[in-house]
Amino acid sequence: MLLCTLSDSFRFDLLHPGFDRALAFLRQPDLARWPKGRHAVEGERVVAIVEQRDGVGQAAAVLEAHRRYIDIQYTVAGQEVMGWRALSECRQPREAFSDERDIGFFLDAPQVWVPVPPGHLAIFYPEDAHAPLAGTGPLHKVILKVAVG
Repeated sequence: MLLCTLSDSFRFDLLHPGFDRALAFLRQPDLARWPKGRHAVEGERVVAIVEQRDGVGQAAAVLEAHRRYIDIQYTVAGQEVMGWRALSECRQPREAFSDERDIGFFLDAPQVWVPVPPGHLAIFYPEDAHAPLAGTGPLHKVILKVAVG
C-alpha cells in the first residue's frame, strides 16, 4: 500500500506502465465534475470508477482484494478511511473469489486504519487486502483500476 497527496504522486508515475495515465486522469482540473459511473481511461487497461456515496464506517467496512488490477483510490471530497491487511494474512474468505468481477472479500479485520482525506490517494496492489468506504458521511471518490500486466 502506498499513500500520498495527489500533488506528490508524480514520484509513482514510473512504478508501473499504467500509473502515468491513471495519475494524469486524477490531475485533471475538472475531475470533480465527472459523472458517477465507469469510464474507460485506456481501454480495459486503465478504468476510472467515479463514486458518490456514504461511507459505511469501520465496523461495516469489508476487506477486499483483486488479482488482475491495482486499485488507486482517490478522495475528491469527504472523510474517507481505509483499512489494510496483507493478503497473505487473510485467513477467512467471505465467499469464493470472483474471477469475473476480479474481487474477493474477507471476514478478517484490517490491521490498520488509514485516513485518506481529500486530495490524497492510496494505491493497493494485489497483495494488499483493503477495506474502502470506512469513512462516514458523504464521500466523493475516484477509483482507478490499473491492469497488473
